[in-house]
Amino acid sequence: MKSFHCVVTGKVQGGNFQGWVHEQAEALGLTGWVRNIADGKAEVLVQGDEAKCKELKRRIEAESPIPGPKSVKAETIEYDKVHKKFEIRG
Repeated sequence: MKSFHCVVTGKVQGGNFQGWVHEQAEALGLTGWVRNIADGKAEVLVQGDEAKCKELKRRIEAESPIPGPKSVKAETIEYDKVHKKFEIRG
């Protein structure tokens, strides 16, 4: 399944970033997940309309509740699972 994968660096842990991404993804009708990963980063995988995936990336860069993400590395990948909803993972 064509998916949008993103790694966000900056102060993304402890500031409700995951909850905010969850709300934005659901509002855009996207499925997938967000989770914290090593080194204080967050990882996001979304599936859905390509324009809406790009809009989520734009929102993360410009509107997220964290004080300016240091970087948002994003790419389109083939993912072996289709998600039916958006969820917050550990």
